[in-house]
Amino acid sequence: MEKENFEQIYEQYKQEGANHLQQESAQPGQPGAEKIVAIRKNGDDDIIAFKTESGRELDYLTALEEAKTGKLAHLDVFHRYGRDIIRSEPDGIEENNLNNLPHF
Repeated sequence: MEKENFEQIYEQYKQEGANHLQQESAQPGQPGAEKIVAIRKNGDDDIIAFKTESGRELDYLTALEEAKTGKLAHLDVFHRYGRDIIRSEPDGIEENNLNNLPHF
């Protein structure tokens, strides 16, 4: 394949991703899904707890289960380092990344 083909295919991939993101944004979230508004970290700078918009304080494992079942909005769960990990949806908005949320 020539260099132009790689670039063209990558541009197509990015455009499809942008289209998919627009479709997701247009769809309402799961009814009742709560947003995370604050986090708590330990001495190693790891997130260990989450606070929702309703004021609920969730330990990591509870938040993980709720994120998997869609009860928490704008979170992704992925498997790395031999365990499931919570992260904010990659939406290009720095302000709503978990590490940028206020601490409680």
